[in-house]
Amino acid sequence: MKENFTFDDRLGILIPDLKDLSDFSLKDQEEILLNWEQIRGSIPDRIRDLEIQINQKQALLSNESNFPRSCKLNSEIAELASIINDLWLWYRANEVLSTKVHH
Repeated sequence: MKENFTFDDRLGILIPDLKDLSDFSLKDQEEILLNWEQIRGSIPDRIRDLEIQINQKQALLSNESNFPRSCKLNSEIAELASIINDLWLWYRANEVLSTKVHH
């Protein structure tokens, strides 16, 4: 059932590519949900890795005197923070997927 997921380069994870789970058999729904649970379980580790990158960039920023370089680091930090936010949204999407499967 991996064909129901698409790799998102920005987020670094597979995301569900589903329109309506009720179009699938109960067995397929359960398999899709199991695959999602495995992917979902990797999200906190992905977030941790991004937080490490943010901390490294913040350390560089604290010693940076070149204004254009400071702006670039700030932009990179903001993008990483945005990715983390989106990952948390996908992490919480589990409740929606589970509800759809069990109804």
